[in-house]
Amino acid sequence: MSKRVLTTESGAPVADNQNSATAGVGGPLLLQDQHLLEKLARFNRERIPERVVHARGSGAYGHFEVTDDVTGFTRADFLSTVGKRTEVFLRFSTVADSLGGADAVRDPRGFALKFYTEEGNYDLVGNNTPVFFIKDPVKFPDFIHSQKRDPFTGKQEPDNVWDFWAHAPEATHQVTWLMGDRGIPASYRHMNGYGSHTYQWTNADGEAFFVKYHFKTNQGIRCLSSEQAAETAGKDANSHQTDLLQAIERGVHPSWTLYVQVMPAAEAADYRFNPFDLTKVWPHTDYPLQRVGRLVLDRNPDNVFAEVEQAAFSPNNFVPGIGPSPDKMLQGRLFAYADAHRYRLGVNHTQLAVNAPRGTEAHNYGRDGLMATNSQGRQAKNYEPNSYDGPAQTGQALSAPLAVSGHTGTHEAPAHTKDEDFFQAGELYRLMSEEEKRRLVANIAGGLSQVSRDDVVERNLAHFHAADPDYGKRVEAAVRELRDA
Repeated sequence: MSKRVLTTESGAPVADNQNSATAGVGGPLLLQDQHLLEKLARFNRERIPERVVHARGSGAYGHFEVTDDVTGFTRADFLSTVGKRTEVFLRFSTVADSLGGADAVRDPRGFALKFYTEEGNYDLVGNNTPVFFIKDPVKFPDFIHSQKRDPFTGKQEPDNVWDFWAHAPEATHQVTWLMGDRGIPASYRHMNGYGSHTYQWTNADGEAFFVKYHFKTNQGIRCLSSEQAAETAGKDANSHQTDLLQAIERGVHPSWTLYVQVMPAAEAADYRFNPFDLTKVWPHTDYPLQRVGRLVLDRNPDNVFAEVEQAAFSPNNFVPGIGPSPDKMLQGRLFAYADAHRYRLGVNHTQLAVNAPRGTEAHNYGRDGLMATNSQGRQAKNYEPNSYDGPAQTGQALSAPLAVSGHTGTHEAPAHTKDEDFFQAGELYRLMSEEEKRRLVANIAGGLSQVSRDDVVERNLAHFHAADPDYGKRVEAAVRELRDA
């Protein structure tokens, strides 16, 4: 069987791919060697700007199957029938480190899921923790700057990390998650995923509900200690990627069961704390988990760059029956995620195979821009309304409207009866076993003891004391011991 002919990108056959064209034997290279110039120019451009956060990622394809009837809460078509399957792509990631960072590090994990539904792509962008460090998007760039490499030293600095947390008491809950036993998952297969934000579901009768997503791993939770993680990262910096790739290749298909918590929209205003605060969870005693379906990953990407690095997720990609909530962090991400991809990948990134709709087709009036391929023919118009049978609006909102009132301006979130920053962090601490508490305290003290300023240390210690007196006492003693050593 003869091989296909090697060609340039314009399709012209390549006569010699081993030797560059020169001015005589042993002479200088010729500018006219189109094949050489094309290869070198493409090579120089093989890297695109990495994500500012979630740069280091892995991904896989699979399906989501509905196992329980949730039509009383949402009219989303992909959730409309028990047994219905929808193709998905899931990207896992670490958050703070760069593209070349190790997988086995103490860091939240991204859990970004794209449903290729028959009503368009639905993106659910979450983490492996149900909460986050901050509750207002205006603080997000500052938070990430504090966790990234310092502009002067070129490495992550405990002074920066803990100084920001010292000024963000609402971070205490997530810090307790991060420094606890679940702070370093053993693999992507052995961790939960959460939508983290509060979203809105709307049923066929127009009734609105607020929901939180919980993807519970069916492989069981497995985590690494700090010592195990250091050893794992030293042996294989790509440990989580290796595990996911090899598991799927040998037919061991990881799966998660999706549950939701459902709050009738009318109950949100009088709930004892702000239900749209990303630093808090809804207690399961108030809103029990309700099973929805099963997520299975069963196919690896053929090309990591094309399908993982170029995968673009935006929480603004909703489908009928699902929409946003007043969650301020979610509201900020509705813009920021899509805009990041317009910068990294170009305005036409939605036409890439991994990002394009599969259960339907995109019909709109977007044209031109870098790498545009959507001319849509000579008769297609790029304005609306028109008299040429172009795509038209439906007049049907994807979700129920959100009520607003008051004056414009920069406002703190409305106060609920039990709004405060430390109670849930204390609740999480009190749920831990004695050994879990010991490891949590050691992890916190290991970082906090490296901070150079006493006032920053004291401010952070006050947060742990406020969460639980025993929690604060132990962390303070451990920090003192390390700083006095």
